[in-house]
Amino acid sequence: MPMILVTPLSAIEDMIRLYRPSHMITLLSPEHMIETPEGIEAARHLKLGLNDVSVIEESLDPPTERHVAELVEFGRGWNAKAPMLIHCWAGVSRSMAGAYTLLCDRFPGREREIAQAIRFRAPHAWPNALMVRYADAILQRKGRMVEAVEEIGRGLLVVEGECVELPLSLEEL
Repeated sequence: MPMILVTPLSAIEDMIRLYRPSHMITLLSPEHMIETPEGIEAARHLKLGLNDVSVIEESLDPPTERHVAELVEFGRGWNAKAPMLIHCWAGVSRSMAGAYTLLCDRFPGREREIAQAIRFRAPHAWPNALMVRYADAILQRKGRMVEAVEEIGRGLLVVEGECVELPLSLEEL
């Protein structure tokens, strides 16, 4: 089944073994960037070095519009025949913003439904607000992505999120 898998860093090896994803997106601070794990082709692994902040001034490496544009372009090159794995440190903020962005790109006009589905499947999700703002601008959603994420609010406070399957079908999401 075509899906996006969102996971913390600690679970990527298990997720690769269990789901055999064809593509992977790593969203980690530059100083914690990982090498491409076994089971993923290097050309199908997007590594974005950015910190998990929502205010630019709070970091030397905040998310940028370029990061989100690269994520969108990479996602458009994925044929969805095998899962896409997206991870950050905890699987809560950057990776959830990345998954939300890819789903919104594939399903224009369904921003609210997608955000609600993410909340249902991932009570801990708290998509990075700065990444969502950039995605909203890049995808020309006129604030709908930002509003939808604000509506679902902050997720449950956790140290590390659970692995989450996000089907690439609105009916199953």
